Amino acid sequence: MSVPSRMPVMFIGHGSPMNALEHNRFTASWQALGQRFPAPRAILMISAHWMTQGLAITAMPAPRTIHDFGGFPPELFAARYPAPGDPLLAQQIAEQLAPFVRPAVVTLDQEWGLDHGAWSVLLPMYPAAQIPVLQLSLDLSQPAAWHFALGKQLAALRDQGVLLMGSGNVVHNLRRLVMQDAGYDWAQQFENTVEQAIVQRDWDALIHYEQHGNPALWSIPTSEHYLPLLSILGAVADDDVLEIVNQGVTMGAISMLSLIAVTAKAD
Repeated sequence: MSVPSRMPVMFIGHGSPMNALEHNRFTASWQALGQRFPAPRAILMISAHWMTQGLAITAMPAPRTIHDFGGFPPELFAARYPAPGDPLLAQQIAEQLAPFVRPAVVTLDQEWGLDHGAWSVLLPMYPAAQIPVLQLSLDLSQPAAWHFALGKQLAALRDQGVLLMGSGNVVHNLRRLVMQDAGYDWAQQFENTVEQAIVQRDWDALIHYEQHGNPALWSIPTSEHYLPLLSILGAVADDDVLEIVNQGVTMGAISMLSLIAVTAKAD
């Protein structure tokens, strides 16, 4: 395998935090992705679990592991992902995004760290925790189209050895969870709609997801788990190959749909 001319981009459906410790078909695919490509210089993660008014990026040298959940076994709370940060890269990204967010600024955050949307995926993918990881927040004051445009602003980082990764779920309705592997018909329908739009590169259909009616509204009762997908798709290049690496609705209303976009010269 040759070294890619640009790093891939990834959107990972992260599902339950327990995936950080379990061995299943989803975590096996994450592990395979970590072994498939050369190690990146750094990872820029957009997680569903860091929501802000205005844009922020972690800028500390050693981000903490955040256990932002409840009701799980002690083993999960004991898990740590001690990856380093990269304050200089955080400053560079903030300056790069300055014209895009002006008159606002990108906050260089010293408090957040890595939430479970980030480390529950990275632990199986890059278990050594040696690659610097930065998190970019979700600015929930901005519409869906803005998040797609943000991805376009970040795309140049791929040529600098930075792996862009989004972590969320295209179907995420905690009020409709059931303890079964199969999904509701509306959840499966919306996952299929999203997958088809991705394959067809119909970005407008994904940005304006409300047009898909009740399946979309029930799948996305709040937008934070969906928006990371849009930023990742915004960073896709015209000559990238898109691959669906996971799919399937679990617990009734959690889609594990995941994808990567990689330059055709990478394999």
